[in-house]
Amino acid sequence: MTHLIKIPRKRRRKNKTDYKSRFSLLKSSAKRIVVRRTNRYVLLQLVETIEAQDKILRGISSKQLIENGWDAKLSGSLKSIPACYLTGMSFAKLLDKKERYIVDLGMARNVKGSRLFAVINGLIDGGVEIKVKKESLPPQEKLEGKHTKKGIDALIKKIKAKLGPGVKDEQRK
Repeated sequence: MTHLIKIPRKRRRKNKTDYKSRFSLLKSSAKRIVVRRTNRYVLLQLVETIEAQDKILRGISSKQLIENGWDAKLSGSLKSIPACYLTGMSFAKLLDKKERYIVDLGMARNVKGSRLFAVINGLIDGGVEIKVKKESLPPQEKLEGKHTKKGIDALIKKIKAKLGPGVKDEQRK
């Protein structure tokens, strides 16, 4: 008698899709903010799902920070915590603040104070309402780049000023 062994789906075996998590996201029928980190950049997309078909409505990359005043010499740091924070903040400017969004981190590990939580912090400071534990967010010193040897805190303040009003610095204190 032969026993059949259940083999997981191909995308699950390759660690690309968590079907249980995806199914719960699809049931919610809310628009998702998809956050992906590559080797060089951080990508954010607004995705709407209609009958299990994903439609990308808007997107932004941390590469666009160079257009907003990020020093081109620091282009290797476009996936750093301050870059993730500013990318999240600039993406929040594109969103409707009245709508409800769900953050989709995919198969990335959820590490307290990580770059992904810096993106979420940027979205919150940009005015998007997202439920998250305050302990998970990175400290303000890291968001402002004071922990780096390069001293990019002045550059970050310049870009925050360029993004305009709506930034809530006093919210984190």
